[in-house]
Amino acid sequence: MVGTDFRQVNSSGNERHVSEVRRVTGISLAANLALSALKFATGILGNSQAVVADAVHSLSDSVTDIAVLVGVKFWSKPPDHTHPHGHWRIEFLVTALIGLLLATAALALAYNALIICPISKGPPEWIAFVAAIISIFAKELLYRWTISVGKRIKSAALIANAWHHRSDGLSSIPAAIAVAGAVLVPSLDWLDRVGALVISIFILHAAWKIVRPSLDELVDKGAPEEVLVGIKQIAIKTQGVEGVHAIRTRNIGYGVQVDLHIVVDPSLSVEVGHQISEEVKRRLIDYVSDVVDVMVHLEPRRNDGKKR
Repeated sequence: MVGTDFRQVNSSGNERHVSEVRRVTGISLAANLALSALKFATGILGNSQAVVADAVHSLSDSVTDIAVLVGVKFWSKPPDHTHPHGHWRIEFLVTALIGLLLATAALALAYNALIICPISKGPPEWIAFVAAIISIFAKELLYRWTISVGKRIKSAALIANAWHHRSDGLSSIPAAIAVAGAVLVPSLDWLDRVGALVISIFILHAAWKIVRPSLDELVDKGAPEEVLVGIKQIAIKTQGVEGVHAIRTRNIGYGVQVDLHIVVDPSLSVEVGHQISEEVKRRLIDYVSDVVDVMVHLEPRRNDGKKR
């Protein structure tokens, strides 16, 4: 039985991963705080309850940014005696938390759309509309940048946070419509409620898309069937391998761990069997995307000529 040293395989990638997560999230946090302050100020000065509420929603993005910045310190720790596979599942816990916060924000928007109490006096002003438009474009840019980096470094937390950016940008749309409608046609103030309700449904859908993959990771969901087929094909084509079975996979951080059994000639020496296992391991890491750790179990062919 032979396996890779997961610590050595991922040490350099781990450092780059953590550095990118911290850099992107730090910039996002600063942008979210700036946008929140802008919308609070213009919402109050422009007599717009919708923009003030949107500012509160932007603050929820700051909470998720802080959750990622704090969480990365824990999930980036190297494997130790009590956590031999590392601490990567903490990232999926943080990701699930972001999704739940996103769902909470969506429910709050829906509640405000159905039951809303005016807090301002007088019609909204254009300054509030300008702030909402700035928020829409700024949050969309943050979304595109964050999700691009998240997919490149395969960070579930960054991808989840990107969707939170987009949800914040989407929530600014009904705010902008409400302000513009109230300024141009005061009788159209009901657009705020309808728009917020529709957007809240979109945000709930995004929250589910974030939470579901994290739950799959936490319950050790294996690789797709096509990946398992590829693993078996590569292993069986290795010289000296007569059979392959009991293939199991799981995610470890941003890579895949493979566990499989191979059948070999029982007359082979231990050294030769070890060499065959090493070759299987090397081929899987080289040719199967995302595979970073392989555990190979040797089994002798049965004396009756059948494979186990």
